[in-house]
Amino acid sequence: MSRSRFVPLAAALRMGFAPRDGAEARETRMRRGWIAGLCLALGWMGAAEAGPTLDAVKARGSVICGVNQGVAGFSAPDSRGEYRGLDADFCRALAAALFGDPSKVRFVPTSSQNRFTMLQSGEIDVLARNATQTLQRDTALGLNMAGVNFYDGQGFLVRRALNVTSARQLDGATICMQPGTTSELNVADYFRANRLRMTPVLIERPDEFVAAYAAGRCDVMTQDASQLASYRATALQNPNDHVLLPDRISKEPLGPMVRHGDDQWFDVVKWVLTGLVEAEELGITQANVDEMLRSTNPTVQRALGVTPGFGRALGLDERWLYNAVKAVGNYGESFERHLGSGSPIGLARGLNDLWTRGGLMYALPLR
Repeated sequence: MSRSRFVPLAAALRMGFAPRDGAEARETRMRRGWIAGLCLALGWMGAAEAGPTLDAVKARGSVICGVNQGVAGFSAPDSRGEYRGLDADFCRALAAALFGDPSKVRFVPTSSQNRFTMLQSGEIDVLARNATQTLQRDTALGLNMAGVNFYDGQGFLVRRALNVTSARQLDGATICMQPGTTSELNVADYFRANRLRMTPVLIERPDEFVAAYAAGRCDVMTQDASQLASYRATALQNPNDHVLLPDRISKEPLGPMVRHGDDQWFDVVKWVLTGLVEAEELGITQANVDEMLRSTNPTVQRALGVTPGFGRALGLDERWLYNAVKAVGNYGESFERHLGSGSPIGLARGLNDLWTRGGLMYALPLR
């Protein structure tokens, strides 16, 4: 019986027990904790278990992205029918991370009525459109929010000729809004709280929604402020004839969503999104990503796969983020290209700037 006291420490670790004596036991626990911590830090805990969605996407050879039916700056077909915008860029970045090829994506337009059922039923792999993340959608609808790619708020677009400067002046207005969105509840709450009257005009399709406002069927259009700015810039004649009021009556954190029940796919989508923000924080751009492979910064080395283990943990190639940035650039580049001051939409970064510049964009630690 006493011989067990003399089992070597390494053998004891392999056998799953340690000597009972106080000093030796403490030493064993310390060493086992140190070894486990080292393995975790170096990414030696092995690759993630395969999940059904990632397996299906890899077998298909493409990712199916649900996008909106056409909102400039987020996802709208260009003159060649190719989807462009912040959300479309994310879909291409996801395809690049998965396959090393941003073209391995199929865009499926979704409406405000069918977007969630299409995700729930498996018709799309990820919903990457301006959909607000809420408690009910997270729970009752069984959707996981993979992060925020645009911090927004609901606003109002009116004709300049009405001389309206505040939403509190909209008593008695007819308001165009889309059904199946958070806009309906937000407007009802706002008008009730401020003892104002309004008449809703519910129109589902974005093109008909804008056309109804342009034709005078309603006095006001309400939607996420970014979407209203998009409509004003690209879908209305004489954009300067229309004013986006300064009021924001809600918080609308927008971002990609996946189904409950597949943690690996959720991890992939979440980390591609946060990786694009991390790239901007680290100064990694579409133009310099090859040069940054030679960086001695350990965080850059982890991000770009020079230090291995992180791609394997996701079930992806080690160059997953390198491929994503090479395809579409970092988050800031995508924002400026499609929504920023140099784009037709002309939005300031505001809350969507990096946290180091007063915004809310803050990448999760890639380590």
